[in-house]
Amino acid sequence: MKYMLLMQFGQLAEFPPIGTWAPEDFTAHIEFMHSIEEKFTASGELVDAQGLATPDQARTVRSGDGGAPVVTDGPYPETKEFLVGYWIVDCETAERAYELAAYISAAPGPGGKPLNMPLEVRQLMAGPSEEV
Repeated sequence: MKYMLLMQFGQLAEFPPIGTWAPEDFTAHIEFMHSIEEKFTASGELVDAQGLATPDQARTVRSGDGGAPVVTDGPYPETKEFLVGYWIVDCETAERAYELAAYISAAPGPGGKPLNMPLEVRQLMAGPSEEV
């Protein structure tokens, strides 16, 4: 089964903004993030992983007259959290997806202390549920 592991940051984080970290802490964190791809690829579980641009580059798009795109700027001041990246993994069980998410959650932060950041784990649906 495939799962998406969603990592969000925001104003409610229990650690200082990443832009304020010491250079060595920032480097250690980024190196850890790169090592995740290697580790999950070696286990055969990585399908895809992407970091996302910052929210100030986000745009919201709706369908306008005749289907033309109507684009508005973001982010919005009331937004407390934003999606910074995701991993799609292919695992035998949800429990394994939880283990992978916990591994990511422990990424090093300031002073090398694990961040314990929350990750949302969601199964990718291959079709409608059997109840439908």
